[in-house]
Amino acid sequence: MRRLIPTGDASRPVTFAQAAQPVPAPDEVLIKVEAFSPNRGETFLLEAPEPGLLPGKDVAGLVVQAAADGSGPPAGSLVVGHPPMGGWAEYAAVPTHSIAVLPDGLTTVQAAALPLAGITALRLLRTVGAVTGRRVLLTGASGGVGHYLTELAAAAGAEVTAVTATAERGARLRELGAAAIVHDVDETDGPFDVVLESTGGKALPAALARLVPDGLLVWFGQASRTPATVNFFDLLAGPQNAVIRHFHYAGAPYGRDLATLVRLAADGRLHPEIGRTADWSRTADVLVDLRERRIRGKAVLTIGASR
Repeated sequence: MRRLIPTGDASRPVTFAQAAQPVPAPDEVLIKVEAFSPNRGETFLLEAPEPGLLPGKDVAGLVVQAAADGSGPPAGSLVVGHPPMGGWAEYAAVPTHSIAVLPDGLTTVQAAALPLAGITALRLLRTVGAVTGRRVLLTGASGGVGHYLTELAAAAGAEVTAVTATAERGARLRELGAAAIVHDVDETDGPFDVVLESTGGKALPAALARLVPDGLLVWFGQASRTPATVNFFDLLAGPQNAVIRHFHYAGAPYGRDLATLVRLAADGRLHPEIGRTADWSRTADVLVDLRERRIRGKAVLTIGASR
């Protein structure tokens, strides 16, 4: 089979190689991949790839071999999966605890855009707790996670202020429920009950200063690629008793969250924002554009016919 492997060249981050078809473990299904979605964090790993790196965490396709232990769906099922690695290939082995079956009406292209970004959004909102009636500031809102967070938080009753680099990148957020869209944290009126911060650099202390007393700031990324630090003087300038948490989405099993995302998308309550769809022969170009933030929301690559 063919798979994409790292080159170490930032201008052409991946290339095709021949590889053996993966042999699934007893609790894994073998999926014929129809679509996959790269994440911006994966583009950073490709700049200096570690030996043996096989990228690919968000996939959707057809189960061609059921799990030997009897867990998971039968062969012939269309599924979305979140393997630990190796998804940018014609076939991928995925643990059954990290897949969800697709209902009629949800395509593999839509489903491939769900896993990492959607799981992150769901778990962030669980970390925050109830948001009904609360003012929420979201930085880096034009990425995949930001679009899901905006829609989910707004649907739960939050008043969301979304921060995007440009008006074009924030074009869909108003439709998804954002109450306001600004292009710099300094433009926000505040104060906010909750800040979800994914930019890093100077945005983090600026956002902290806009919290209400006893407010919550959750830091979950560094899209600017500038170190984010909050020093003693920043804390003094911020609200009294503010809570700061660092969040990372990881932690299997993922199947329950994937099933939730699939159900919401199928019901029309969650809308994957797919800014680019292309054949996987264009993956290297798409990865560069994703890294340089030239794609709004998610990118999806297709392998052959997708459903």
